[in-house]
This record gives sequence, structure tokens and C-alpha cells, in this order.
Amino acid sequence: MSTRSELEIQPEELLRRLDSGERPVLLDVRRPDEAAICAFEGSVLIPLHELGYRMDELDPDQPTVVYCHHGVRSLNATVMLREAGFVNVRSLAGGVDRWAAEIDPAMPRY
Repeated sequence: MSTRSELEIQPEELLRRLDSGERPVLLDVRRPDEAAICAFEGSVLIPLHELGYRMDELDPDQPTVVYCHHGVRSLNATVMLREAGFVNVRSLAGGVDRWAAEIDPAMPRY
């Protein structure tokens, strides 16, 4: 079983990776009304309650960072994806709320 630290990526690490040119799939598992408030540019929106039947829209070989508001739903989604054979998938620790607080203060918070 994976530990929480193995399942999560810290905002600072994601920023470093994005700044270095890495382009993981950014999977948003929030509801559409939440995604309308703020989202990472180019992210894929698949609400958590739809993930089970929409996984085929994702490439299991592609590095993936899952995010939500505070990191709870994305952690659940990460576990689901790993159980389905996705190897390189991690949840954004603290979600978009922590990202906005620590990395991008211009990102709207809710």
C-alpha cells in the first residue's frame, strides 16, 4: 500500500516541474461549477463521481497530477487510478486552495 507522501505532490514540486518544462496531465476532479471559478490552464475536467466510467479518456502511461479544492477528492481519485493501473499519478497536496495561497495569489479562491 502506498503512503500518503507517495500519493501526493507538493505545490512547490509541481511548480518546479512545470517551470522546467514538464507537462503532466492536470486532472481536475471537481464539479464544473468549481472549475468555472478557477482551474489550471489546459487541465482535463472529469468530476470524481464520473471518473470510474471515464478513465478510458486518460492515458495510464502519461504522468498525471490530480487536483481538487483541498486535496481530499484528488487523493481518492489518485488511489482509484493507481488501482486501475495508472503508475505515474499523484494528487496535488492541499488542492487549488493551497496552490492559490502559496504559489499563485492571483488564482481566485473559494
